[in-house]
Formats: sequence, structure tokens, C-alpha cells
Amino acid sequence: MKSIRLNVPTVLTLSRILLIPVFLYVTPMQPIAGAAVFGLAAITDFLDGYLARRSGQVTTFGIIMDPIADKFLVIAALILLVDIGYLSIWPAVVIIVREFLVTTLRVVALSKDIVIKAELGGKLKTGAQIAGILCMIVESNLFSWFNFYTIGLMFIWISVVLAVISGVQYTVVFWRRI
Repeated sequence: MKSIRLNVPTVLTLSRILLIPVFLYVTPMQPIAGAAVFGLAAITDFLDGYLARRSGQVTTFGIIMDPIADKFLVIAALILLVDIGYLSIWPAVVIIVREFLVTTLRVVALSKDIVIKAELGGKLKTGAQIAGILCMIVESNLFSWFNFYTIGLMFIWISVVLAVISGVQYTVVFWRRI
């Protein structure tokens, strides 16, 4: 594992963070464009880790910043959805609290040279969040005959359940490894 180094995975992680203000600005006025920006940012989430592992460019910076960038993106999207009235505050609060808890546990573990890798539950949660957020943003703007909102809400509630389950899993792994 290497320390800070500018490489393609690191640039992808940083670009995800830089896309957040663009997403927040564009989405209320142009939901389809906002969904495209969010989708692009979400794709960088999958690409950066894959490319880092495949090319042997895993860095401490990437291990720390990748999940933080993911959390920033999802939290920003959830707050936006609450703000524009598409989502109740409660699922957003549960997800956001879980994100802070898991990120804190991972950072504390990393400070003790322990890497807590993403679990399947966390990956499924992220997939459900991304699908839910995209569907809720698109709502009925993509096809007038099909409303994505209900499907998006279903994915958000699935991600709430997965957030709780995976949050408990991360906490157990943390205490076992510490």
C-alpha cells in the first residue's frame, strides 16, 4: 500500500467530490441533467476502486477518501431530496447517521493500521441508494407514462434496512479487530 499519489483512481475519487456542487446546482432546475451528473459521479465510485486494485495503485489516501467521497455524494443527494420534498427526513437521517458511524469506525481502525474493507451489505446498500436516488430524481421526467418515484422510494427503504444491518456488521467487525 502506497501513500498519496496522483493516479487515475485518485483523480476519479476527487472528481466525485467536485461533481457534488454541480449536482446540487443543476438538479432542482434540470432533474434529468442532475441525474446524469449523479450517475456519472456514481460510476466513478465503482471505477476508482476497481482500477486501483487492478493496476496495483491502492493508496492510503484512496482507502480513506473513496468511502468519504461516496458518503458526501449520497448525503448531499439525500439532503437535496429532503429539501425539495421528495423524501421524508427519517430515512435520510437513518442513512446519514449510519454513514457517519461506519466512516468513524473505519478511520479509527485505519489509525491503528487496521483496514475494514467494504462488506457485501454495504455494497448492496450503496447500490440501492444510488438506484433509489436516481429514480427519485428522474421521477416522471424521463417517461411521462412511467413514474420512477415509487420505485426510487422502495430502493431508499431497502437501503435503510441494509444500512442498519451493515452498520451493525461494521460495528461487530470493528470491535473484533480492535
